[in-house]
Amino acid sequence: FVCSYLDCCCSSSSRKNSTAHSAGPPSSRQRFQRPESFENPPMYVAVMTYLGFGIVTLFGYFRDFLRAVGLEKCHIAREREEQKDFVPLYQDFENFYTRNLYMRVRDNWNRPICSLPGPVFDVMERVSPDYNWTFSLTGKTIDDVINMGSYNYLGFAENDGDFLKTVADRTQQYGLGVCSTRQEMGNLAIHEELEQLVASFLGVESSMIFGMGFATNSMNIPALVGKGCLILSDELNHTSLILGARLSGATIWVFKHNNMQSLERLLREAVCSGQPRTHRPWRKVLIMVEGIYSMEGSVVRLPDIVALKKKYKAYLYLDEAHSIGAVGPTGRGVTELFGLDPSDIDVMMGTFTKSFGAAGGYIAGKKELVDHLRSHSHSAVYASAMSPPVTEQILRAMKCIMGLDGTTVGKVHQLAENTRYFRSRLQEMGFIIYGNDDSPVVPILLYMPGKVVAFSRAMLKRKIGVVVVGFPATPITEARARFCLSAAHTKAMLDQVSTTRKHTQGHKHTHTHRDIHLSLSISPSLN
Repeated sequence: FVCSYLDCCCSSSSRKNSTAHSAGPPSSRQRFQRPESFENPPMYVAVMTYLGFGIVTLFGYFRDFLRAVGLEKCHIAREREEQKDFVPLYQDFENFYTRNLYMRVRDNWNRPICSLPGPVFDVMERVSPDYNWTFSLTGKTIDDVINMGSYNYLGFAENDGDFLKTVADRTQQYGLGVCSTRQEMGNLAIHEELEQLVASFLGVESSMIFGMGFATNSMNIPALVGKGCLILSDELNHTSLILGARLSGATIWVFKHNNMQSLERLLREAVCSGQPRTHRPWRKVLIMVEGIYSMEGSVVRLPDIVALKKKYKAYLYLDEAHSIGAVGPTGRGVTELFGLDPSDIDVMMGTFTKSFGAAGGYIAGKKELVDHLRSHSHSAVYASAMSPPVTEQILRAMKCIMGLDGTTVGKVHQLAENTRYFRSRLQEMGFIIYGNDDSPVVPILLYMPGKVVAFSRAMLKRKIGVVVVGFPATPITEARARFCLSAAHTKAMLDQVSTTRKHTQGHKHTHTHRDIHLSLSISPSLN
């Protein structure tokens, strides 16, 4: 199987003579051609953003000088005096960003909550006496904060006793943990039931589940490719995909995000030139993409990628962590969204941590693929089996989505409605947003570092919890707030969020689309 499956040892001539296959019905192509928004900021916004980072960097060097002369206390970890001749464990310059930029705004992240992370939650109030180096809890809570940051796409993060009765029953039957790998004493009947259900849900031959979503990528990719193989990776792929590719030992080429010209250029070069120095054909060529990119809100151009994959006899690894359950008429991900045959995807990966309100992940595809991973994947051989109550929660959620539990909740439809409504509201207000109309991940561009911090604090003050992201997680000029929609959000909640942003913006919408957002993204009093 190792020699045959995912084998790209075809001759160059046979690849050149290959023709592109159909990339789906016309309806799926038309659906894909719906525009994705990636508006560029005016030049003055980019200049002001760079200037803002330059100013805080200069102040950082000044504060480092004050610490060096003893005028300011240094809280960062430092080498002990008696170890000054040892190889240093801490490099001051490497920690420059952490101590001088991140620490000043650290209160915007890692906020502790003390309730169910559903559509609303309670945040524990905390204060810092030393500019965010340490925090202390006040004992108070900020109640009923609207949760716009969790990946609770279908609203299965819940604590209703009636809904969770089967989970409680499984816990009584099997306990909380298995304490063994599945190859030893940890293979339970519900594990096999879930794998069969996942395969049926996706429309593939077989599937395998894993206890950790991140490890589903990072520990399985090395079992599929290795030295002499080529990975073509989208530049915005998740860290788990990048780590798995690096651990595999395969050569990695990066193509521009969702850019088919860039991908085809690399595929053509791989076929024509082969491996460096020897020019032998690559053992395998694997294209790695995501269904929905969690930082951009964009949807993969899957029909075009499938066409290129068939044309150049490559293989496709699709990470549907954010798209499975969240898009498609029945929640079956981007393959259903574009009307493609699941068999066109060689390796289908997804996680249960988002739409299913649980933990873990899966790999699905042909039976030969899954059988190979059962014996070669580090995550399968060495990791503990999935917890029984988590397994039952996934079963419960998936049966609900498929309509096998007798309910007609319509969570997928509700999420789609909320996504379209919220995106249209933001566009009406003049915000610059990224992503596809079908994506429940909605990034709003804030650009300047000072506005990112003020925006997060102002929204929490108004009982709205948001995630803000800046450099180095994003390009330096594209700092943003990221909103994640849920089927559990009501229209009133979404209206409250958009109205709050309008008040936070502090500006009448009498100017152009760009001027509204860029001139006063937030109230001047917050800058």
